Amino acid sequence: MSITATIQHGSAATTTRSTTQTPATSRGMLLTGRIITGFVALFLLMDGVLRIARFAPYVDGLVQFGYPAHLAVPIGLSLVVGTVLYLVPRTAVLGAIVLTGYLGGAVASHVRMEDRFFVTGIIFGVLVWAGLYLREPRLRALLSLRS
Repeated sequence: MSITATIQHGSAATTTRSTTQTPATSRGMLLTGRIITGFVALFLLMDGVLRIARFAPYVDGLVQFGYPAHLAVPIGLSLVVGTVLYLVPRTAVLGAIVLTGYLGGAVASHVRMEDRFFVTGIIFGVLVWAGLYLREPRLRALLSLRS
């Protein structure tokens, strides 16, 4: 990203240019990020679509965890929307935030029921951000500790 400013002093104009460097993305890093993103997105989209379709095992799981069956569609929609946002480069960070919230709720539900598989939500949350970090140089620049 490059920012150019022109400053006028009397009859003389001075132009200054400031350049913000974004870290380069190697092909391997980009490919790894896309593979992780694809794996996570495929799993989450399938989960969301099966909830929207009211697939019996998914609805039964919601009821077993204390949620009313009629919430299967809204929960599935929130997952699908978050995943689609995550896949679109312009909205990927917003999608990662939405998915983090969704997965946090899933982890909390599993912990409340003392289900040992709560760790699955944590793993997927880490994978969401790892995939985004590897494929998005602006996120790496934002998180960079160098000044």
